[in-house]
Amino acid sequence: MYMVGDGSAGARWKDRKRYLWLCGLAVPLSPFVAWLFVEYLHLGVFWAFGALLIAVIVPLVDRFTGVDKANPPEEVVRELEEDRYYRWCTYLYLPLQYAGLVFACWVWTVAPMGWPERFAMAATVGVVGGVGINAAHELGHKRTDLERRLAKIALAQSGYGHFFVEHNHGHHLRVATPEDAATARFGETYWEFLPRSVFGGLRSGWRYERERLARRGLPWWSPRNNVLNAWALTVVLYAGLIAVFGWSVAPWLVVQAVLAVMFLEAANYLEHYGLLRGTHPNGTYERVAPRHSWNSDHSCSNLFLYHLQRHSDHHANPLRRYQTLRTMEEAPQLPAGYAVMILLSFVPPLWRKVMDPRLLDHYDGDLSRVNVDPRLWESLVTRRDM
Repeated sequence: MYMVGDGSAGARWKDRKRYLWLCGLAVPLSPFVAWLFVEYLHLGVFWAFGALLIAVIVPLVDRFTGVDKANPPEEVVRELEEDRYYRWCTYLYLPLQYAGLVFACWVWTVAPMGWPERFAMAATVGVVGGVGINAAHELGHKRTDLERRLAKIALAQSGYGHFFVEHNHGHHLRVATPEDAATARFGETYWEFLPRSVFGGLRSGWRYERERLARRGLPWWSPRNNVLNAWALTVVLYAGLIAVFGWSVAPWLVVQAVLAVMFLEAANYLEHYGLLRGTHPNGTYERVAPRHSWNSDHSCSNLFLYHLQRHSDHHANPLRRYQTLRTMEEAPQLPAGYAVMILLSFVPPLWRKVMDPRLLDHYDGDLSRVNVDPRLWESLVTRRDM
């Protein structure tokens, strides 16, 4: 309970989702649940339980639970952020994440699995790693050394350690501008966005870290290079798993990492699709506001993703902890939770049919206010004028 108001006249506010945040731990437990289903139901499809959980079960629950537009009162935000229970909900993800990875390696080694079943298990572990990147996203924004170290550990499974640097010092500065590799442009498909974001983010993170070290008089190969030491964790992790379980697990470690990155980049794709910050007369961009991120208030998927879908408030106030993020009236709204929208992004014609009208409505049909893929500008203007 948190007090709203002063003294005896104050009311008490209760976070009704307090214990529901533990639902997110179902994701790292999914490799174990997959094994139980296969063991007792003898259906190999359940090796993909992690993917089924995110792609089928969560959207179905979203369908029946609807949206949650409740915001915590401003008077309780500080106390709510200092409540360490919420931090442990994210901290606990990591040991379960790595227990599931080790378990998957054991299963790949000893279970009677065909190639499709091994891939299905890799998909489950990839979902765990992808949501683990989201846990790292929550932890990496915080100022404590512990949480920043935990963010690097969470990223090691997917080999995406440079995200720790680039997201905070690249994406958050350039979001909703043509210069941001992690902002999808209007007319750009997910499959075109994916390599641009992956390699653009890598270049951005490396450039920032190299310049940071140079300002301190240190070489780029310094142990203090946050990109290199994050990648080193992946090397140590993979080497340890291969030493214990053999080289047979190596291809599946790569597959699950690729799937985790694809999951993350699909979220990146939908979070700012076509949105553009305005510029001041001197050419600088306006401050990031809630209208520069797509938002979703679907209840279940927000619980599983630690309010990642309240992305508008996150970008406007990046230091806010997930339990205090608010739904914002001016934020453009997605028609479904991230899981559905990610699947939609894999099929560009469906994505364009659903999202392009919403984007244009957000800008009252004014293409000059849209972050348009430059390759498509002429054709889009022609189509608009027809």
